[in-house]
Amino acid sequence: MAIREIREMGDAILTKKSKEIKKLSFRNKILIEDMLDTMYDKAGVGLAAPQVGVLKRIVTIDIGEGPVVLINPEIVEEDGSQTGEEGCLSLPGKWGIVTRPERVKVRYFDREMEATEIEGEGLMARALCHEIDHLEGALYADLVEDGLHDVSEKPPMQEEEESIEQEKEDSHETGDKQEEV
Repeated sequence: MAIREIREMGDAILTKKSKEIKKLSFRNKILIEDMLDTMYDKAGVGLAAPQVGVLKRIVTIDIGEGPVVLINPEIVEEDGSQTGEEGCLSLPGKWGIVTRPERVKVRYFDREMEATEIEGEGLMARALCHEIDHLEGALYADLVEDGLHDVSEKPPMQEEEESIEQEKEDSHETGDKQEEV
């Protein structure tokens, strides 16, 4: 199929609500294959149709367990909460801390337009929420808790862990004993 251009933050299409799919036309099937090819080519975890310039309610996700294609996805249940890093192909080179549900249940149509559901936890729940937000014209940048950061900046948790490791190494080298907390 084809690799499509990813629309980036600032492109008006990313702020518009996507239209529901009534039937899976040949063009929609090509769009799905192109979205999967584009997602894999750009090393993404998920991709929503608006990100490739098409206002249709189609999402592709692969968190390492094989591709999932969701048509007209709708979150019908959510539970718990998780806070963590998020990035987006439409905001290249950026990341931010976002709180999402720990578990979600999503109702959608598969590639045969059969109604089905998927439950996701952890990364899958985060990906489902993130991509469905795109269909509503929302970006994760609207939800970040500490602003957007450049990818070259280390996440606060990683900096803290590295600092603790460095302190341990330093105390070992100098012979200082440090109390572990």
